[in-house]
Amino acid sequence: MRKIIYPGTFDPIHNGHIDIATRAAKLFDVLEFVVAINVEKEPLFTVEERLSLITDSTKHIKNIKVNQFTGLVVDYAKDSDSIAIIRGLRHVSDFEFEFQMAMMNFHLNPDIASLFMMPDEKYIHLNSTVVKDVVKNGGDISAFVPSCVNEALLSKYSV
Repeated sequence: MRKIIYPGTFDPIHNGHIDIATRAAKLFDVLEFVVAINVEKEPLFTVEERLSLITDSTKHIKNIKVNQFTGLVVDYAKDSDSIAIIRGLRHVSDFEFEFQMAMMNFHLNPDIASLFMMPDEKYIHLNSTVVKDVVKNGGDISAFVPSCVNEALLSKYSV
């Protein structure tokens, strides 16, 4: 079985993430979203909420799994019998950070490949911070997130 993991905080998941997952899932038997738990970050959504939003947002993709992890992503990849890690690249600025991480992961475990994929150009400007900022300031992001995420964001910011 050829399995790839898609690690990130996904706070929240948006259509750029889903675009990459949809296309990558066609190349592997299983694509597993893995929500990173980083105690240094203060996410808007709890881990459980993020897992639920990912599950709801990707139910149209047959070979998706969802999980969480702490520690090194390359260790999680090995422990979960994954052969690769997929990461999205939007801009050249993303490449520098992702390249450094890929090289470190290769150093730690050369058996785990790092793959990069660009989202559809209509999502190239998206990131979770922008999505949250737009909603927080009264903007409409319904074209950029699944309806369950839009509802969850509106609920968080209407309190």
